Amino acid sequence: MDVPQFHPMSKIVGIDLGTTNSLVAIVDSGIPYVLADSEGQRLTPSVVYFQENGATPVVGRQANRVRVLKPRETVYSIKRFMGRRGNDVGTEETQVAYSVVAEGAGPVAIEIHGRRWTPEEISAEILKKLKADAEAALGETISRAVITVPAYFNDAQRNATIRAGELAGLKVERIVNEPTAAALAYGLDRLKENSKIAVYDLGGGTFDLSILELSQGTFQVLATNGNTRLGGDDVDRAIAEYLLGEIERAGGPTASLSHRTTDLDQLSLLARVREVSESVKIQLSTEPFVDVSLPFLTSTFSFSIRLTREKLEELARPIIERTRGHCLRSLSDAKLRADELDQVILVGGQTRMPLVRRMVSEWFGCVEFHEQRGDLRLGEEYHQAKGPQLNTGVHPDEAVALGAAIQAEILAGGFRHLLLLDVTPLSLGIETFGGLMNPILPRNTTIPVKAGEMFTTAVDNQRSMLIHVLQGERERAQDNWSLGRFEIEFEPAPKGVPRVGVQFEIDANGILHVLARDIKTGHQKIVTMKSAVDVADEEVQRMVEESVEHAFDDLRFRQWTEAKRTAIETLTATRKTMAEYDADLDADYRQQILDGLLGVEAVLEQENRATKTGDPAALKAATARLDEITQALAAHAMDQVMEAMLRKKGVLPASVGPTA
Repeated sequence: MDVPQFHPMSKIVGIDLGTTNSLVAIVDSGIPYVLADSEGQRLTPSVVYFQENGATPVVGRQANRVRVLKPRETVYSIKRFMGRRGNDVGTEETQVAYSVVAEGAGPVAIEIHGRRWTPEEISAEILKKLKADAEAALGETISRAVITVPAYFNDAQRNATIRAGELAGLKVERIVNEPTAAALAYGLDRLKENSKIAVYDLGGGTFDLSILELSQGTFQVLATNGNTRLGGDDVDRAIAEYLLGEIERAGGPTASLSHRTTDLDQLSLLARVREVSESVKIQLSTEPFVDVSLPFLTSTFSFSIRLTREKLEELARPIIERTRGHCLRSLSDAKLRADELDQVILVGGQTRMPLVRRMVSEWFGCVEFHEQRGDLRLGEEYHQAKGPQLNTGVHPDEAVALGAAIQAEILAGGFRHLLLLDVTPLSLGIETFGGLMNPILPRNTTIPVKAGEMFTTAVDNQRSMLIHVLQGERERAQDNWSLGRFEIEFEPAPKGVPRVGVQFEIDANGILHVLARDIKTGHQKIVTMKSAVDVADEEVQRMVEESVEHAFDDLRFRQWTEAKRTAIETLTATRKTMAEYDADLDADYRQQILDGLLGVEAVLEQENRATKTGDPAALKAATARLDEITQALAAHAMDQVMEAMLRKKGVLPASVGPTA
């Protein structure tokens, strides 16, 4: 008798695909830990060097070492270009040593040795390295992974991350927001019921602030806000620009990160200064000063300078200050005050900087800090403070990867007491009559989620309906972001008769799927939304701010548009009924109706053509007046219809005519 062969499923690893460094983690016997490579290192620099002979790209520390010598062939911070298009990339972002192709609406590409690489392909090389390291450490094949992304990655960026995983030979089981993963790593499931936590995540290239609440083992994200183009790289850049200025003042070569160059000497200089800037930043987190030495920048010029922590903080403060607005908006969205939080946890390598910890502590009303002998020490007031506690108990570089591993274990059937819920940061809906946005999924809706509404036609004998999917917080469709368009066809019918159900579904990875179905025939279309225009996170911030700034104007536009639709329908119906029963109307009553029609039309003509708005109250009043006048006409028309029906059935003799 044959014995069935059972093959255990491969482990699911957790991966933090970072801007500066990437990590892979696993849960073993209930304990999450980061896997080390063959050199015993747990952090893999997210750097890829492409060799001229077409050999396999070099990834990690080896690539980082080559970066100074081969700056044009070495790619770093590729995460910033994931899922983005040329017209979405600022000039400053392309000021890197390698060649960035950012043209119009086409996807960003990196050109090296005459070939164009997509950001997904380059990220896949990093993932391949992490996959190989995990397989070497665990002694088995790895084919499944949970990968983290910034909370404000849009659909295109999330899909690009999934694609990178697939190119690396991984099935991406789940995309998880980085701040939410960090909450898992901190073991916040052990806090008291209904605890509220802020996750301040400042990494190499991205920033997120998320507010989470714990309820019966379930993490629910109440709100999230952030910027996928703000991080430690910006601090490195500020230090590098300062050093380049000092080098020039000392009589050395002139160079700037803001000016693109193909000169190999300048590229080498820029690469060396970038490298030392990052090193100096790290050292000054624990030391009061660092002596910077850059020998032989030219054959006759060497450079040295003492950089103090005070100078570093002067350079970094404006960058760190930019995160404050996101913190305030996230608290506002969650409808919480800072003192209602239980903890603020710090995630990301940049949060090692004492300045960051002091500023976050001040913003959230946490405890004060004491710096002695260059070390960061917490005072006794930490345990007595009434505000939230600042939690730095997990290695900031490893927290996200550990959380991804915990999520992977949840998917594999472990940690059954935990559940992870995220939210969508902006409202999603479709365009309706008059250019209005009709929200289907409001902002901060918990995901995964599925919701829908029924829609009908506004014109007789329509044969199709355009489903224009929007994202944003404004009332006018044109003021929101277009995620895509498609049409659903159906049989022509009078307006208001066709019924089309539109359903939005956001899956666990934050990807939007839109379904449109003709209720009569069952014909349907399902479209996975990929942003036609990838939107910068600064634009997300702008959208929220403008929705507040223009709230009254937007409300007036919606009120006017809805009142105008009702008025036009009333005008059309009145004229049609008048024409049909004109012989039954006496002159005075006919004039009353005409005056009512003119009253509505007069208000409509006062519409401001630029803003497409008028006085909603006046229009509603004029329409209500016309309704009141035409009640007798409507009653007469109904009587005539009923008599005609009865006559057709033989209940009334054909000789009976209409009553006056």
